Amino acid sequence: MTVTDHPRDDGELAQFWEVARGHAGIDRLGVVVGASPLGSVPPPAWSFGDSPRLADELLGLVLSGRKTATTTALWEFEAGYEERPSVGDLSILLDGAGRPRALIRTTVVRVVPFCDVEAEYAAAEGEDDLSLESWRREHEKYWRRLAEARGGQPFSQDLPLLLEEFELLYQQPAVPEDEMQVPMRETDR
Repeated sequence: MTVTDHPRDDGELAQFWEVARGHAGIDRLGVVVGASPLGSVPPPAWSFGDSPRLADELLGLVLSGRKTATTTALWEFEAGYEERPSVGDLSILLDGAGRPRALIRTTVVRVVPFCDVEAEYAAAEGEDDLSLESWRREHEKYWRRLAEARGGQPFSQDLPLLLEEFELLYQQPAVPEDEMQVPMRETDR
């Protein structure tokens, strides 16, 4: 996962949060006890992977219901690249262009070495052919690439990983491409 401190458009993020929290029932207690920070402050916004292409691909798996888990090397949290998730945390998932697309809630968090990841968990990540073998092969490539790029912990079979499972609470409805509004230049009006 890649944390994005400043999404492409803060207004777009605020608008997404306004709609998503209502659909997810986050503000229901506000009527009784008043507004809370949970209902008014958007949760962290981030995208999967280390490229816009990978972010879009993995987001698509979440939106389809196939991906319900994600894994992060523990050194990424220790190095301060990301904030460690906890059960109950909310996150806004961004697409490869930085647009908010989904709201998720973390349901399970645990730390295990790479070599101890189970086949069921690999399948919950929803990638490739859902097998543990392809999960290991592709994730090893990813963490080798990431460690080289960020100077992180070198890959090993004992690499500590944070396994996070989540539920999709809300997804931004897709806008058909022919209905997307293209901004016009002043001279085109």
